[in-house]
Amino acid sequence: MLSCCKNSAGAYLIVNNDIILLGHGSGGRLSHQLLDELVIPIVSGMDVAGQNDAALLEPIPGRLAYTTDSFVVDPIFFPGGTIGSLAVHGTVNDLAMMGARPLWLSVGLIIEEGFSRAELKTILEDMRQAADSAGVRIVTGDTKVVPRGKADKIFINTSGIGAVEHQITIHGANARVGDVIIISGTIGDHGIAVMAGREGLEVGTDIVSDSAALNGLAAEIIAAVGDSLHVLRDPTRGGVATTIKEIAQQSAVSITLREEALPVNPAVRGVCSILGLDPLFVANEGKLLAFVAPDAADLALAAIRRHPLGSNAAVIGTVEESPAGRVRMETVVGGMRAVEMLSGEQLPRIC
Repeated sequence: MLSCCKNSAGAYLIVNNDIILLGHGSGGRLSHQLLDELVIPIVSGMDVAGQNDAALLEPIPGRLAYTTDSFVVDPIFFPGGTIGSLAVHGTVNDLAMMGARPLWLSVGLIIEEGFSRAELKTILEDMRQAADSAGVRIVTGDTKVVPRGKADKIFINTSGIGAVEHQITIHGANARVGDVIIISGTIGDHGIAVMAGREGLEVGTDIVSDSAALNGLAAEIIAAVGDSLHVLRDPTRGGVATTIKEIAQQSAVSITLREEALPVNPAVRGVCSILGLDPLFVANEGKLLAFVAPDAADLALAAIRRHPLGSNAAVIGTVEESPAGRVRMETVVGGMRAVEMLSGEQLPRIC
């Protein structure tokens, strides 16, 4: 749709309202039009009086957790989600894995000239819905437009602040000998869903991204087992294998996984088998790993399974003393194999 507006010299310009133009990032009339008519009403609903250069946040008791992440997933729309919902979920989850209650998010949009306003609207709506569902507020942000060919449709940066309202130590260097390792559900769903969308693979309706906010699930685990919870981590890029290896190195412990215990959607397993991929290394965006003291493992597993995001939770391994940093897999045929990080990425631009 075309319309007219005046530039700073008073001349009339023809504007295509269906796409993003470089002028939408200029800071002038078109920028304000984009923000006032599309971005701000959808993402935050903030009125004009509240639109300043920074958000003013009320002080909160306890420790603060702060994180930032950027999202360049390709395609930007995939089975089970969009780059918008993924950006919110990813940042919420990074806070939740530190045992924090996510409170506030910032959003930075890098948009390629020519990008569809309709698609931008969908992405913004998904961001708002994801934030509302997670109980967080998008309180500040920024929008930039770059020339055609200088980006791929849209990139999003999100930062988040959360409150740690307890004294429990939850981090990657806190795994302890004897800990039981629990995964909250099936692995590899996100990576295979994105790959299917990118390559146009016909994989049916059984494979969708698991992209979801995990803060509610993390809070349930903390409430159930308290300081018997030692580590929380969401196994995103590099999958479960890479995340487990990172924790083994951080905590200077050895970890043994059981292959037969790993929950995998049969459809995902089938695609991985055809393409020569290992689900253990495929990205997830709505699963967590919990390292829990052995006497609290049953309580933790029950709490996870009661949550809608944890119905397929399983115990997949244990923590041992040495050698530090080693991860091995007890295979279904009874042998042991080493588990190492990949030298590169199986599936690039997965988040």
